[in-house]
Amino acid sequence: MASQNPIAPSPAAGLYGGSVFANVVQAPEDPILGVTVAYNKDPSPVKVNLGVGAYRTEEGKPLVLNVVRRAEQLLVNDPSRVKEYLPITGLADFNKLSAKLIFGADSPAIQENRVATVQCLSGTGSLRVGGEFLARHYHERTIYIPQPTWGNHPKVFTLAGLSVKTYRYYDPTTRGLNFEGLLADLSAAPPGAIVLLHACAHNPTGVDPTLDQWEQIRLLMRSKGLLPFFDSAYQGFASGNLDADAQSVRMFVADGGECLTAQSYAKNMGLYGERVGALSIVCKSADVATRVESQLKLVIRPMYSNPPIHGASIVATILKDRELYHEWTIELKAMADRIINMRQQLFDALRARGTPGDWSHIIKQIGMFTFTGLNTEQVTFMTKEYHIYMTSDGRISMAGLSSKTVPHLTDAIHAAVTRMK
Repeated sequence: MASQNPIAPSPAAGLYGGSVFANVVQAPEDPILGVTVAYNKDPSPVKVNLGVGAYRTEEGKPLVLNVVRRAEQLLVNDPSRVKEYLPITGLADFNKLSAKLIFGADSPAIQENRVATVQCLSGTGSLRVGGEFLARHYHERTIYIPQPTWGNHPKVFTLAGLSVKTYRYYDPTTRGLNFEGLLADLSAAPPGAIVLLHACAHNPTGVDPTLDQWEQIRLLMRSKGLLPFFDSAYQGFASGNLDADAQSVRMFVADGGECLTAQSYAKNMGLYGERVGALSIVCKSADVATRVESQLKLVIRPMYSNPPIHGASIVATILKDRELYHEWTIELKAMADRIINMRQQLFDALRARGTPGDWSHIIKQIGMFTFTGLNTEQVTFMTKEYHIYMTSDGRISMAGLSSKTVPHLTDAIHAAVTRMK
């Protein structure tokens, strides 16, 4: 009979109650994604999820664009398609077409080969790669982000190796832009500092500068040598017009200066789960752009080696085909128009109800989100009493609203502001 030699337990195991990870504490839920976790646990038939930024139909269902289904069918039927690794920088066609989409096909930066574009893991991955590149190769390690901003921005840039500071952006008294505070804070920033700018449809406020204000921001930043880093998560999704939503970025590129832009196709093509995006760095010369790209590869290779092929292929198929591109713009405008219509319906309902306060900011703000002005106590009340789920700062996703749920939300807001002042 063969002798048995059982493996002795690790001496460390007993020290930690049977697990070397016994001292790991439970992390809190993500403040945004955690909203959906709580929503899913609620058995109420009247519950409404206005937390996560994902488009929903009038029936409250996720939407896969028809043009995306067509593009996928073309890819499936193409016998030449393989599943080989992409280069570190991603799909070449996707990169070229993405740069043209955000900067414009006639952009001198593109024509002069001054743009280094790499495919990344949606907007978050693009921001992280850009942040790590700057931490390694840019002389200033401080990035200024708007207050407030998307909750993931501080974490992304801190973990990338940058020091994060804020500049004033939102004015809670007017529920609009604190333009004077913005200019004052950027004026006080050290020369060369990096500045994160939301290209359009600011998240979470829905408040954007006017074109005249953008021009003043550009002049100030260029005069101080501040480096713009645009987060473009909603191109075409804000106004329904791809060119209009890229105007802020194009103003900075047109002056010949350098900048970074992170793009995402999660919202405007509904490719949330495909994680497809791009980082573009506009440089002073083609030679600099080539060297920048070489260093971006060194950031990406140990991070995720190379990006996935499917989502980028969908985007490239749509962007390079005139018919598919046209169909996309129609579907994109329909999504943007539905959100604008939801804004109007909610505003009209609150006004008809006689809810205290000026709610005109709902129709003045733009994009997926409305910054309601509701405080944490009011949000908690609405969740507990009306099963309305939203982030604690009062941000609601207009894309999660429908004509059927507007009356329920109106009742909840009315009760919150009259009973929880």
